[in-house]
Amino acid sequence: MRNEERTLELICENRRITVEEVAGRLNVIVGSAYSLIHDSLKLRKVCARWVCNELTEELKCKRLDVCSRHLAHYHEEGDNFLQQIVTGDETWIHHYEPESKQQSMQWKHPSSPVGKKFKTQPSTGKLMLTIFWVSQGPILETYQERGTTVTSVMYCDMLQRELKPAIRSKRR
Repeated sequence: MRNEERTLELICENRRITVEEVAGRLNVIVGSAYSLIHDSLKLRKVCARWVCNELTEELKCKRLDVCSRHLAHYHEEGDNFLQQIVTGDETWIHHYEPESKQQSMQWKHPSSPVGKKFKTQPSTGKLMLTIFWVSQGPILETYQERGTTVTSVMYCDMLQRELKPAIRSKRR
């Protein structure tokens, strides 16, 4: 088996294999392994792109519907509509060391799709951050105490007690 074929086989078995490991397995110098990978096979090592989470088809359809309605309002009202939007989201703030970009690199052919990496590592500690913002920037950040469950009652209370005054202070 030719070195090119063996190199491609090694990389297909383990996309995170290093040039040094390929050289060791093929019993060639590192420069030759590098030349095989980069020049002959036209592969390059890239990092996966971080994405928040993977959306289901149902969630994608809901987002499309909301975006379409917002676009229709924008066509009616113009930039004034954009100034009125207040949006929010919740996220967990984790206390852990994620895998480094160097550790997550894999070999990729130019025609291969870009890899995605989902943040799924467990955390030893976390806080729930709820943030609301407008086009000019954030207007409210709240952190939930550890062990607190976000319920509809708690969320409605946050909207009444904290978000309304925050909006009023931004829109005098």
